[in-house]
Amino acid sequence: MRILVTGGAGFIGSHIVDHYIAAGHEVAVVDNLWSHGGGNLANLNPQAQLFRADITDEESLAHIFDAVKPETVCHQAAQHSVVVSTKDPKLDAHVNVFGLLSILNNCTRVGTRKIIFASSGATYGTPMCLPVDEDVMQRPESPYGITKMVAEHYLRYWHEANGLTYTALRYGNVYGPRQDPNGEAGVIAIFARRFLTHQPVRIDWDGEQSKDYVYVADVARANVQALTRGDNEVFCIGTGEAVSVNGIYKTLAAVTGYEPEIVRAPKRPGDLYKSQFNCGKAERLLGWKPEVSFEEGVRATLAFFQQQS
Repeated sequence: MRILVTGGAGFIGSHIVDHYIAAGHEVAVVDNLWSHGGGNLANLNPQAQLFRADITDEESLAHIFDAVKPETVCHQAAQHSVVVSTKDPKLDAHVNVFGLLSILNNCTRVGTRKIIFASSGATYGTPMCLPVDEDVMQRPESPYGITKMVAEHYLRYWHEANGLTYTALRYGNVYGPRQDPNGEAGVIAIFARRFLTHQPVRIDWDGEQSKDYVYVADVARANVQALTRGDNEVFCIGTGEAVSVNGIYKTLAAVTGYEPEIVRAPKRPGDLYKSQFNCGKAERLLGWKPEVSFEEGVRATLAFFQQQS
């Protein structure tokens, strides 16, 4: 299958590219390698064809679609920072909405059959109930969450109006090798780097705020399953378990045998106290469930950063 992966040199996108190529697919990548977006040539699979371009550049995107003529598009490229979205909501909407529309227009123009879309648990905001499933009301609390929710509506509309098949995957908190340890998100990557370099770690609030952390290889497998399953459906992609920040610290301490100093800080604006997914629908319709335990994922992440240093 000919697949175009947007953001395929980024953290999650590059793992998806690796899995697609391992499954025997022909993969092209479009990535602008924006430093704030996480795109990095070092992440790129050498068997993938790279087009360095921005998804909001309509002319460049049209040429790429004409060259690749993808049967499936896996759309991972995004403005993914909640903080940036609150500071510059116009930029967030330009990339996450206008960029998506450019992708959709080109899919229709060249006859692409399906788009797989990276949505987010941020579309829920503070969950109305736990665990969250696909039927829980979405009440996003950031421009980023709003644009991801809006994108899902565009996917539904595009299917009805133009016949483009879609699968949307609402990711939990994805972690693993290649994640940027300097960003605002990715607490596991941030902590891992600090444990390995014996630096203090900052824990906000009381440290008992907990999220559904899902290993990046499991997320990549969900994108492989979505190539042939889950048409015109939305799925929660997580583990079904919530791990607290204090729990992350304890796991890293147990694995490394080191306990760095903890610096306490107040609650950050917009922080959610608890998020947890019910992924039963993904198991039923995608044939997917997480395979990597939290400790296994933490060990693999530590090994990656240790090798990098």
